[in-house]
Amino acid sequence: MTFVLAIDLGGTKLESALVDDAGALLADSRSRRPTGPSITPEGLTAAVDAVVAETLAALPPGAELAGAGIGSAGPIDTVAGTTAPLNMPSARDFPLRSTVARAAAAVLGREVVVELALDGLCITLAEHWIGAARGVDSALGMVVSTGIGGGIVSRGVPLRGGTGNAGHIGQLAVAGFADVDVRGLEATVERIASGPNIVRWAKEQGWRGEDGEALGRDYAAGDAIARAAVIRSAHAVGSAIASATALVDVDMVVIGGGFSHVSTDYLDLVREGRDRYAAFPFMARADIRPAALGGEAPLIGAATLVLPR
Repeated sequence: MTFVLAIDLGGTKLESALVDDAGALLADSRSRRPTGPSITPEGLTAAVDAVVAETLAALPPGAELAGAGIGSAGPIDTVAGTTAPLNMPSARDFPLRSTVARAAAAVLGREVVVELALDGLCITLAEHWIGAARGVDSALGMVVSTGIGGGIVSRGVPLRGGTGNAGHIGQLAVAGFADVDVRGLEATVERIASGPNIVRWAKEQGWRGEDGEALGRDYAAGDAIARAAVIRSAHAVGSAIASATALVDVDMVVIGGGFSHVSTDYLDLVREGRDRYAAFPFMARADIRPAALGGEAPLIGAATLVLPR
């Protein structure tokens, strides 16, 4: 059987696992280390070494390892093999691809193929392969959580761009949600609609809760500010989808991530926002569905970077 060493680097954790050529994670091969805004290059190197060694120790005797696939929070640079996640400033321009290659070679005693892509693209690839977008020609995947990420598969081909950052929808500016003078990062859908940012906005309006879970409870209870916040988040995501669809004309949008479950009607609100901001009918034609693969999607998608599809 063939496996891939799949790695997912995010703002709160680094995780790895062995994924087989059918998209299944090997039991007991998952390894995890924390990351976070204070992690240093030395700390991230140690985390990579640890998860790679622990996961490869679970490789069955006689099994083939096709290589390593990495999904990382962005921005990334696939030419240089580096990553510079916004919420890990101390590890900016970290040489992730070469660090994984060195760690894997140290365990296996040979070089391995290592591929790097945005984590949002990996999630989209997983959903397109065996998840909610299976059989769909063109799809946009989105994660609405602590941050907002995404990726695009167009006519069966992943869109990567010159540096690997194509589909980074979280950094798309959305009109009508920020002050007139706000620009750059402050005008992006991530800064407006992600869980922590919409909680911050709700507090600025006078809401007294503390986190996304409380916001969801108060939304369900009919609290006016909580309802305004959830609608604001969903409509901003919908606006971003309309703009992205104008560029790539996708058939389906698959949405996952913890904050996408803040209310039972969140995706309905996203559809409502998308339809409101779509300038032309084709910008509102895509089916919007919940993601199917949950927390395994980043690792499954990372494996597709190496496996033939």
